[in-house]
Amino acid sequence: MQNQQQSIQGILSIAALICLAVGWFNLFSPEINHLLSRKVFYVLIGASFFIQAPLLTNKNFVYAMYAAAGICIIGAFLPENTGLAWLKTVGLLGGIILSLSNRRR
Repeated sequence: MQNQQQSIQGILSIAALICLAVGWFNLFSPEINHLLSRKVFYVLIGASFFIQAPLLTNKNFVYAMYAAAGICIIGAFLPENTGLAWLKTVGLLGGIILSLSNRRR
C-alpha cells in the first residue's frame, strides 16, 4: 500500500512539473498555458502533498502537510486579482519544506 501511494505521489509530481514546463515554454495558447501552469500545477502538487501526508515519518508534520495541500488547492481556484493568489505559493513552499524535513539523513 505504501509503495502504491509513493508511486501515485510521484506520478502526480511529474505531471505537475510537466504542467509547469508547458506554461514556461508556451507550448499552447496563452489561456491553456496559464491554466496548466497557474491552476492545474497547484492542484496536482496539492494532491501530491495530500497523498504524501500519511507517509511522513514525523507524525507532527502530517496535519501541516494536509494544510499545505489544502492551501495549494484552494489557492489555485482563487481569482488572481483578489490579492490572495500568493496563498498557493505559501502552500507550495510549506509542503516542500515539510517534505524535505522528512527526508532521512
